[in-house]
Amino acid sequence: MAEIDGERRSAGELETSVLAALWAAARPQSAAQIREAMPQPLARTTVATLLARLHQKGVIGRRPGERGFVYFPMDDAHGLTARRMHRELDQDSDHSRVLARFVKGLSPADETELRRLLEGGGQ
Repeated sequence: MAEIDGERRSAGELETSVLAALWAAARPQSAAQIREAMPQPLARTTVATLLARLHQKGVIGRRPGERGFVYFPMDDAHGLTARRMHRELDQDSDHSRVLARFVKGLSPADETELRRLLEGGGQ
């Protein structure tokens, strides 16, 4: 894991930086391009490891480029959040109870929006 100014960064924080670089790009990026676009200086091997992990999780895709692979996000930030929510829901066999607790914790505005979406006003 990278260490900058004596502070260790979590893998999640670094993965988020990789995703931000990919979302900001207009087209698929090489590992070198992603490394250059990231706000923190990271070793080439660290970026390669992050890309491999994100690809293994299905968060990013890759295809052959001129020199090695080029990478692209499989979804936008909202889609990734929805995917995480589904993954969390799938970890509990009592979906009804999980959803009930989730809805109970919503703000009135979010509850109204959820009702609108469930009634067919979705995006």
